[in-house]
Amino acid sequence: MATFSFDIVSEYDRAEMNNVFEQSRREIEQRYDFKGTPADIEWLDGKNGLKITGNGEWQVDAITDIVRKKLAARGQNQKVLDVSVPISESNLKVTKDIPFKEGLGQDKAKQLTKLIRDTFPKIKTQIQGDAVRVMSGSKDDLQAVMQLLKGQDLDFPISFNNFR
Repeated sequence: MATFSFDIVSEYDRAEMNNVFEQSRREIEQRYDFKGTPADIEWLDGKNGLKITGNGEWQVDAITDIVRKKLAARGQNQKVLDVSVPISESNLKVTKDIPFKEGLGQDKAKQLTKLIRDTFPKIKTQIQGDAVRVMSGSKDDLQAVMQLLKGQDLDFPISFNNFR
């Protein structure tokens, strides 16, 4: 009997994030309510996040909404944005660093494996670094696991790869 498997990972498409960045930057430059203000978006070190600058908190929130709309338009998960970093104010400017979430930690991986084992006891799971391998003799069971995970309200993005 053949064994089928796939991996659950928490990663984002870097090319799509670059497109989201460029589209957001263009929209910020064109918006009338941002003219003559320090409203701007930049990459954090190594393109691992965004640095948003504005006049006030309202402007930072408006730019964050622009980024979220661009993510949705490109089919990307908005949970990749880590908005928990507090806003910093200096020199009449407000900045917010928004790093991207990537990688499943041990706690998140254990949460996923527990959920899968509780719902589908016959399916085997294995934590492999930043990924969770899901194995079964039936492709239908694996597809059911994917549907289960897509229906969950997790606080981190997940994607599936390495289908075998």
